[in-house]
Amino acid sequence: MADTATTASAAAASAANTSTDAPPFQLGKPRFQQTSFYGRFRHFLDIIDPRTLFVTERRLREAVQLLEDYKHGTLRPGVTNEQLWSAQKIKQAILHPDTNEKIFMPFRMSGYIPFGTPIVVGLLLPNQTLASTVFWQWLNQSHNACVNYANRNATKPSPASKFIQGYLGAVISAVSIAIETSQLEPEIARATSSRTVVYNKGL
Repeated sequence: MADTATTASAAAASAANTSTDAPPFQLGKPRFQQTSFYGRFRHFLDIIDPRTLFVTERRLREAVQLLEDYKHGTLRPGVTNEQLWSAQKIKQAILHPDTNEKIFMPFRMSGYIPFGTPIVVGLLLPNQTLASTVFWQWLNQSHNACVNYANRNATKPSPASKFIQGYLGAVISAVSIAIETSQLEPEIARATSSRTVVYNKGL
């Protein structure tokens, strides 16, 4: 353990000497300070950055290898803190931290905006039919469930039945509320119209 800490410290010192723009690299730590709102906000933007969706397999391997070299104190000369932070960002965006397996692109945190936005648009479409209401609510809850499962804590396995129960509960609740709300809309519109007529007559 002491040897690993020593080699990592040496690697950090080497990287610090070659870059002054980025903060000193810390393996497994956020790049931005978490003690301020701005730091947490920038960290959040880093997590959902959709540009990591376009990282090639070769670039991913290079990022993983760079972090391994840093960990074992075998960094090549000239590696900067910026390169190390970028490598860590790529690895954390694509690989599951517990299983080290690639997360399916639509279920990565960096894919939440590009893949989730069309669903939100579908949920907000006006004059929906019963079928379209059920479809968009089901798709939204299915996407959320898959994102949660793909990014789960894999160090504490839970039975699939628990996941399925939660998923069915979320879908049924969302669909039921959406249908009830859509049925109430005409009644609310009529009630509002009636109040307007009465108010105008009073004038």
